Amino acid sequence: MRARIAGVAAYLPEHTLTSAGVEARVRAAGGGYRPHPTIVERMTGIASRHVMRDDQQASDLAAEAARRVLAERGTGPERLDLLIFGSASQDMVEPATAHIVAAKLGATCPVFDVKNACNSFLNGLQMADALIRTGQHERVLVCTGEAPSRAIRWKVRDRAQFVDAFAGYTLSDGGAAMLVEAAPDGGIFYRDFAAVSAAWQVGTLPGGGSMHPRDPEFTYFSGDGRRLKDAFVDNGPEIFCTALEKTGLTWDDFAIIGVHQVTMPYLEVLRSILDIPAERLVVTLPEHGNVASASLPLQLDTAIRSGRCGPGDRVALIGLAGGVSLGVIFAEL
Repeated sequence: MRARIAGVAAYLPEHTLTSAGVEARVRAAGGGYRPHPTIVERMTGIASRHVMRDDQQASDLAAEAARRVLAERGTGPERLDLLIFGSASQDMVEPATAHIVAAKLGATCPVFDVKNACNSFLNGLQMADALIRTGQHERVLVCTGEAPSRAIRWKVRDRAQFVDAFAGYTLSDGGAAMLVEAAPDGGIFYRDFAAVSAAWQVGTLPGGGSMHPRDPEFTYFSGDGRRLKDAFVDNGPEIFCTALEKTGLTWDDFAIIGVHQVTMPYLEVLRSILDIPAERLVVTLPEHGNVASASLPLQLDTAIRSGRCGPGDRVALIGLAGGVSLGVIFAEL
């Protein structure tokens, strides 16, 4: 059996915040630092990002997307064999956010969380693929709800702290869901993952764990964007080039190529290194920001709804995440 992507849907909160609005909010917070006007958009290529309502949680974003994909496929939550919540965000430390999503949907199937920064959804898809191919499940819902707006530092004391918090200013809230079903052919036909775990400290959200269980100072994103980019560039190309070699394919054999999008300059660096045709990319970053693990399913949903890919087409999903983590999945829709 193969694991086939039967449907995908994204949910983006209605409220948006422009990059100019980000800079204005930092200035208004009164921390003492005043960022240069236009610096956020100039450095990232992001014009706006989505911000969820105060009464919404990560589980709500996932549930909204899940309802959409289930309705479009004519599948009720009672028909799910498994629900996987793959996200860098969570409603709380315990229980698994997958339980909260399932309760909101009315699903009674087994559930669990997968957590691996911005590759969380891709790893959730990896798990769904493995469990379907080994005959343990036939219909799996993989979903994510990313709520990074709750962990952005607005009160900034100086330039050094602004640089450390800068990754947070690229981030956007959003949800996505993918229905994966057993099929005799098509579906996911290649997958590979790698990690450079020695670089785990270059991007963190330290609060809530055993290191910093309660200190509010550690509840903000902290990172070194340049070191993170260098780790990807130094270690990323091999896994993706090997995927092409092992399958005997070229990028031209794919209708679309989804790449996790952090900033526009870095997307262009990676595209150039991997020699990906620009017309194969689905660029969502300028309008929607870095939606963390929801980035790849958002790109696939966007491509399907705009007619850029459909049944029988090959698609590639390229994941990059803090940790550092890399992944690639090839599938036939």
